[in-house]
Amino acid sequence: MFTSLARGNWSDMDRVPSRHALFDAVLLDRDGTLIEDVPYNGDPEKVRPLPGARAALDRLRAAGLRLAVVTNQSGLARGYFTAEQMRAVHDRVEELLGPFESWQICPHDDTDGCACRKPAPGLVHAAARALDTTPRRCVLVGDIGRDMTAALGAGATGILVPTPVTRPEDVAAAPTVARDLPSAVDEILRRERAVQSVVPRTGRAGTVLVARSDAAGDVLVTGPGIRAVAAGAQRVVLLCGPRGRAAADLLPGVDEVVEWPLPWIDGTPAPVDPHDMRRLTDRLAEVGADEAVIFTSFHQSPLPLALLLRMAGVHRISAISDDYPGSLLDVRHRVPAGVPEPERALSLAAAAGFPLPAGDEPGLRLRDGLAATTRPHRGQVPADTEPAAGVAGLAGDYVVVHPGSSVPARACPPERCAEIVAALAADGHRVVVTGGPDEQELTARVAAAGGTDLGGRTDLAGLARVLSGARCLVVGNTGPAHLAAAVGTPVVSLFAPTVPFGQWGPYRVPTVRLGDSGAACRDTRAARCPVAGHPCLTGVDPAEVVAAVRVLAPPPPS
Repeated sequence: MFTSLARGNWSDMDRVPSRHALFDAVLLDRDGTLIEDVPYNGDPEKVRPLPGARAALDRLRAAGLRLAVVTNQSGLARGYFTAEQMRAVHDRVEELLGPFESWQICPHDDTDGCACRKPAPGLVHAAARALDTTPRRCVLVGDIGRDMTAALGAGATGILVPTPVTRPEDVAAAPTVARDLPSAVDEILRRERAVQSVVPRTGRAGTVLVARSDAAGDVLVTGPGIRAVAAGAQRVVLLCGPRGRAAADLLPGVDEVVEWPLPWIDGTPAPVDPHDMRRLTDRLAEVGADEAVIFTSFHQSPLPLALLLRMAGVHRISAISDDYPGSLLDVRHRVPAGVPEPERALSLAAAAGFPLPAGDEPGLRLRDGLAATTRPHRGQVPADTEPAAGVAGLAGDYVVVHPGSSVPARACPPERCAEIVAALAADGHRVVVTGGPDEQELTARVAAAGGTDLGGRTDLAGLARVLSGARCLVVGNTGPAHLAAAVGTPVVSLFAPTVPFGQWGPYRVPTVRLGDSGAACRDTRAARCPVAGHPCLTGVDPAEVVAAVRVLAPPPPS
């Protein structure tokens, strides 16, 4: 068990609803993050704060964010110092750096097999409880990979501040990297400000057209931004492409969907057809939008669509654009690299005057009733959901493996997926293998290793129901990962580093990332693996997947 030392006297009456859009609390590793790392230190005279730490922490306090320390202290188990000496060290830390509302301490050694020692997520869960919040509303700042793994495993945000002892592979795998603690605080506060509207609207907008023309996963991660627009508009019309239509139908806040392929967005575009563009312009005019918000990914341009919207008579257009937009945009928003895609969308909505309303968490979400996410025991699919899922007889405790991907470079090789299924089955898990109608040969091959093949037997809404009943999903960087995040199912992410994990990893849901984050394909955005043998995912050990599932989805109590 962990040791909890709560500071202050916070009763339930003292608590007020958070005024923060993203985060309630910042959790900090101790040694190497707040103070100089003195191995097994039991002497308060050796406590030395890192440069700028006090001022950085005071900025967080001034912003109303709660602070806690989460630290492994195996010196207690090894007898290198006593609990009284450790408390004296912590008193000295607070004397120099100011108070923390909670200290969460693991006193165990690695050999103890506890659930609190980082990289296990136990300390993060404990700190969130002590601060009366949830892990997804916490940021953990630390200096080694164990800190980041603990954060992701709890569903929290991780920011790595490397030191000379930080391993390069941990830096490569981190969702966000800051050069020092003050820079990490800059990033936390910047992300908070970015999703808050500078000039709030007076009254609701009329009809707003929102656009996100890409694959299903892209549409899903835009969901929080679309919900923000919907909260401030009388009617929302979503323009999407054929590959994103099924996801568009699942999003809350959308009143109408216009499906149209855009040749400047699609990965395999048809030639530009002037007649088709005139028809699209006419269709956009029929919407009668008072304004438009064009959501894009970081590598896409909103300007071609903005031109068509201007020609369709839309008077106010907002978009993210690094390129000079001339008179095409009324709100030209900019976002730094590395921002998670859902926050990128939220920041644009806020810049357009549509902040996410209080009480709406910024995570991914589906329309009410599409997935049963509140059942007492995950892993049990009620009988009344089975026909909707298109899967008769699916019930009981199970883990889902989804081997396919719309982008080949991001898919784990079929033979490795089969080995993962076999390893999970050998560990006692019931394994369900999912895939689309065009992936049935793949799912049959993978499921033959010991799983139940559901390939081609669900639409996207049905897959959401299957995922909502699963204890965990094992998947690459593809749409079902975001669908799992939307229904709250933990994800073992077999993440090919062709795109940044910090932008495209599962958002605000417990996650374990596996795969070679420093592989030669890193940040290439390649659609097909540029390296022979697909080494970034071929090297995933099935035993690592089994261990990850145990962390994210421990067996339910008997």
